[in-house]
Amino acid sequence: MAVSLLSHELSDLCLGKPALRSLSITSTIAEALEVLKTSDDNFVSIWNCDDVECCSRCVGKVCIVDVICYLCKDENLVSPSIALKQPVSVLLPKIPGLIIHVEPSCSLLEAIDLILEGAQNLVVPIKTKVFNNKRSKQQQKPFCWLTQEDIIRFLLSSIGLFSPISSFSIDTLNIISPNTLTIEYHSPASAAIGAISRALVEQTSVAVVDSERTLIGEISPFTLACCDETVAAALKTLSSMDLMAYIDCGGPPEELVKVVSAKLKEKNMNGMLQHFTVSMSCGGFSSSSSSDEEYSSSSMAVQVSPFPRPGRISRSMSYSARMVRRSEAIVCHPKSSLVAVMIQAIAHRVNYVWVIEEDCSLVGIVTFSDMLKVVRESFETMA
Repeated sequence: MAVSLLSHELSDLCLGKPALRSLSITSTIAEALEVLKTSDDNFVSIWNCDDVECCSRCVGKVCIVDVICYLCKDENLVSPSIALKQPVSVLLPKIPGLIIHVEPSCSLLEAIDLILEGAQNLVVPIKTKVFNNKRSKQQQKPFCWLTQEDIIRFLLSSIGLFSPISSFSIDTLNIISPNTLTIEYHSPASAAIGAISRALVEQTSVAVVDSERTLIGEISPFTLACCDETVAAALKTLSSMDLMAYIDCGGPPEELVKVVSAKLKEKNMNGMLQHFTVSMSCGGFSSSSSSDEEYSSSSMAVQVSPFPRPGRISRSMSYSARMVRRSEAIVCHPKSSLVAVMIQAIAHRVNYVWVIEEDCSLVGIVTFSDMLKVVRESFETMA
C-alpha cells in the first residue's frame, strides 16, 4: 500500500479537474474582473501571450482580493474606472515560484517537495484522446492546476498509512506556528490591507483579536474572494469589527452601507462613491443563487447568501465555508490530532486552522504546508 501511494503520478490527481480559465498578461484588470465574476474558481490564471489559445506558460494568478487591495490605494479610490483599465500584470506578486509547470508524470513526492519549496499551484497539461475516423491520437488540451488542498485531500484517502503520526497532536508534532497576522478589532480595517495582501500570498488569514489576544474573528482572503470589488470602500472606511459585519453572509447591514457612503463623500472619493452606489442599487450583496438556504444559530435563523457580485455564479464551496464563518473563525486546540485538523480544513475549504486555548486566546496557526511537511517526513520511513 505504501509503495502504491508513493508511485502515484499527478495525472491521477487531475482526473475530473476542469481546464483553467485563462487570460493574457496584456488583459486589463476590468477584463479579469469580468472573468472572475462568472467563474467557478476564485482565481483566474494569467499567461505570457496575447492569444490565450496559443499560450505556453502561466505566469501568475489573480483573484478578487488582488483587485480589492489594488483599489484601496487612495488614487484608485478617487477614480476606480481608470484604475481598472490598467494591465492585469500590475496585480501579480513579485515572488518567483508561486506557479510551477509540471508534467503529468510528475510524482506525488516531487509535487509535495515543490509545494514545500513555495509553490502554490502546479500547472499540469490535460491530455485526451481525439478520434479521427479510424485513427486516434493524443492531443494536448488546456491545462488544469493542482493546489495544496488537492494534495491533502488525496492523502486523506490513505491516511491510515501514516499511523501513528496521523493521530499525534499538532502540539506534539510541533507544527503550530506562533507567527500570525493579527489586527485589533477596534483598529481601522485599512491598517490590515498589507496583512491581507500577505495572507493572500501565504494562503492564510488575518486574525481579529482584542488587547489580550483573544480571537474574535478573522478577515479572510477566502471570504473576501467571494465579495464584490467595492468592498475596497468598506475596507478603507470601517473598523476591523465593522468590516467583519459588513462581509458577513447575508449582506452588509444598511447602516454600514450608509457609513461607507458618507465617509467616501467626506473624503471626496467620488469615483468609488459612484461605483459603490451603482453596485448597491444593482443588488450589492444580495444572493445570485436561486437555492438560498437558511442557517440557524441558537434561536435565530439568518438568511444566508454566498456573497454575490452582480453576474456571479454561486459556488457550493463558498456557501459551505461562509456558513461556518458567520461569527467565528475555524479553530482547533493544541491537543487536536493531525488527521482531525486536516479533515477540519478540508471540510471548510481553507488552507489553515487557527489554534486557540480553552479561553479562546490565540496560540498560532496550522497550515497545509505545515501538515505536508510532517507527511513528507513520514514518507522517508515508508519508502
